Amino acid sequence: MRLDSKYFDRIRTRRKREQETEQAPPTCQWDGCDKKGSHRAPVGRNAEGQFFLFCFEHVKDYNKGYNYFSGLSDGEIARYQKEAITGHRPTWTVGVNKSAKDSPLHSEVRSGAYSRVRDPFGFVKEGGKGSGPRFPQARKLKSLETKAFDTMGLDGNATSAEIKSRYKELVKKHHPDANGGDRGSEERFRAVIQAYQLLKQNGFC
Repeated sequence: MRLDSKYFDRIRTRRKREQETEQAPPTCQWDGCDKKGSHRAPVGRNAEGQFFLFCFEHVKDYNKGYNYFSGLSDGEIARYQKEAITGHRPTWTVGVNKSAKDSPLHSEVRSGAYSRVRDPFGFVKEGGKGSGPRFPQARKLKSLETKAFDTMGLDGNATSAEIKSRYKELVKKHHPDANGGDRGSEERFRAVIQAYQLLKQNGFC
């Protein structure tokens, strides 16, 4: 940049005159004090955002005796603390807010206005009462789950009732007491129990 440019003198963050005309800091608002009031102190309850200006010594004295809850009873203080949890805003118990129940959106949902909403995964059942989440039954089986279904002699899409019925049938068939203590039948009996327990733990029955 050229130092003799006519634009050079205009590049200033603040002019000299502006610095000279700056207002002097206010004096301390403590009675009888003429020091600079450079420290803010809150005015009090119901005057949020308003401050006194004190010097350093007097702001310390003010803060030592400051009490936001001065003049309130114990019950009023407890109520204030309870309301402070929700930011002093009204709250309702679930199902108690009558104005929300009477809103147009709530009435449209109850009347089935949104029954034609596209639901490709079948998460919501169609129709009024008893509607709720519905999850797809098909799920990819793990290797141990597949082996358990094979042990039970069932397809991977078998229902809970079918698994339980098949389990009872196999237990009766391969129980050692029903086979005269046959070792082969005993091993099969244990495999059926283990397979059923695995399927039960994984939510198939």
